Amino acid sequence: MNNPIIDRINLLGTLKSDTKQLWGKMTAQHMVEHLILAVRTSNGKLNVGCFNPPDKLPTLKRFLLSSRPLPKEFMNPIIGENLLPLEYKNLDEAIKILSQEVNDYYEYFKENPDALLLNPTFGELNKSEWDVFHEKHFKHHLSQFGIQ
Repeated sequence: MNNPIIDRINLLGTLKSDTKQLWGKMTAQHMVEHLILAVRTSNGKLNVGCFNPPDKLPTLKRFLLSSRPLPKEFMNPIIGENLLPLEYKNLDEAIKILSQEVNDYYEYFKENPDALLLNPTFGELNKSEWDVFHEKHFKHHLSQFGIQ
């Protein structure tokens, strides 16, 4: 079965802890740990709320579902201007945790196929919308490190 999110996780194996970013502040491990938090918002483990007003959500969701990529240098309101402290001992451990969180994501929606979970930027998303988000989000951050 072709699975774009799993395919992107497999690409993370090409990263090294000292791989330099092409833009942004995140190190490779910061980026992977950021993806962990994003996936946790979609597998029922983390709810940080939504930072956009309800009247903006239809326009934002149209953007999400369009072919347009996520913008570089986006200021994530959860993270702010500074990097979050690293949680895991190294990049390899963070990639393993990310892989488990993605597995939990698929398991969550297998058990809750009609669930709507809150995305901090785009509001409530169903499984197919989360799939689009993750595909865009992973692609965005992998391109930050020159991985396509």
